[in-house]
Amino acid sequence: MNVVNEIHVVVKGLILYQGQYLIVKRSDEDEIGAGTWECPGGKIEFEEGIEQALIREINEETRLVVSVDHILYAATFYTKPSRKVVLLTYLCQADTYEVQLSEEHSAYMWVTQEELKLHLPQNIIENL
Repeated sequence: MNVVNEIHVVVKGLILYQGQYLIVKRSDEDEIGAGTWECPGGKIEFEEGIEQALIREINEETRLVVSVDHILYAATFYTKPSRKVVLLTYLCQADTYEVQLSEEHSAYMWVTQEELKLHLPQNIIENL
């Protein structure tokens, strides 16, 4: 059996509004990271630019309209031996705190910078 290697480029946004950051909780049914807290975002589609994909993904997941500030970090990791993810995380600014979650997430919180450390996985905190 031939194993097909995959690589996915994912964009995430650390969204800031009036001194607080938005985090979202992955659905309990999610294949990867079920029930964990993260920043909103997702895969870049073939025809999209990086910022365009980030704005679209954040809007799909939260209904927020954001502006993209600058890149915070880039990382790579494997979700399985044949699947590599390239992760680009950007600081974003929201114009409101009113979030409407998609089915991909079960909860959200606006948190301080210190509270981020309590909720996000350690590998994300280390990169931030």
